[in-house]
Amino acid sequence: MAKSGITTGTCAAIAAKAAARMLIGGNSVKTEYVITPSGKRVEVEILEAKIGADYAECAVRKYSGDDPDITNGVLVYARVSYEKSGIIIEGGTGIGRVTKPGLDQPVGAAAINSVPRRMIKDAVSDVLDRYGADCGAKVVISIPEGVELAKKTFNPRLGIEGGISVLGTSGIVEPMSTKAIIDTIEVELNVRRAAMKDYVIITPGNYGRDYVSEKFGIDIEEAIKCSNYIGDTIDFIADKGFKGFMLIGHAGKLIKLAAGIMNTHSSIADGRMEILCTHAALCGAPLEALNRIMESVTTDDAISILKEYDVFEPAMRRIRDKIDFYINKRCGGNIEYAFLIFSNTHGDLCCGGNDKMLNKLMEEYK
Repeated sequence: MAKSGITTGTCAAIAAKAAARMLIGGNSVKTEYVITPSGKRVEVEILEAKIGADYAECAVRKYSGDDPDITNGVLVYARVSYEKSGIIIEGGTGIGRVTKPGLDQPVGAAAINSVPRRMIKDAVSDVLDRYGADCGAKVVISIPEGVELAKKTFNPRLGIEGGISVLGTSGIVEPMSTKAIIDTIEVELNVRRAAMKDYVIITPGNYGRDYVSEKFGIDIEEAIKCSNYIGDTIDFIADKGFKGFMLIGHAGKLIKLAAGIMNTHSSIADGRMEILCTHAALCGAPLEALNRIMESVTTDDAISILKEYDVFEPAMRRIRDKIDFYINKRCGGNIEYAFLIFSNTHGDLCCGGNDKMLNKLMEEYK
């Protein structure tokens, strides 16, 4: 059974609570707990406890369970000192700073998201109330390894500089990365929308990104990598008020859209050869060709067969029309779009949607 972990936000809240107890009580703390937003009680060991003249500091080790999280094993520190009133939460070493609008925190703030901030505040407030302290507290969260870890993330591109973010909504890291990927897509779209951009390029992966750079000669750094979650990305684009988008990707992913498959992960659905075979048959391909297509391992191989039997162009027109139908249906007819499907071997395969929208988008990205 897959193991769950705890978020950086939970680590920060537990460390802050323990440091507050040490500051007021004057003694080191061995373990501490919080109740996460999901309702789970999490208690962990307190590390590197230190009590100074006017502060207390300690750390909690991040545990990500079976989730492939780069922060797994890092130490999350909290230093707590007295304030006259209120609870101030700041970011120290390894915590990024927000440099672009559209993120969870305003520009200039430490990249400690709203839910972790609330968890930290509640945890420290609980200690102050328990001890009857007539004062406030300042909490500084640090993740020293965050400076280097940030270089392995999309944070600089998103507008978070100098470190990583303190994240978490439920307080628990589930051993699946699907939600994290979709959340990242939404954050990237928020940043672009906050920059007053009306159009967006989306690509499933690096093949599409490289192809866009070479074909159109534009800076692709702001394009959104949607992975397999094309339907969710289109939903976000429509909900956030964008005027349009262009989807560019390899046939191995995007051919699936011709069957209305909007999550293109192979564990959800494949159907590539069935789609190519069906449209080839409708365009008059003989049984021999259809059998060979169904036995193909890659879409490039199948497309070679379409060309060999001279049904490539009519089959791709039919596939284009079906993709156009399903994208338009997902958009609800409310936003402009264009799409381009390519193959590394065969080049452009088909394109559809609004050509005028494409020109607008190209201008915005230049």
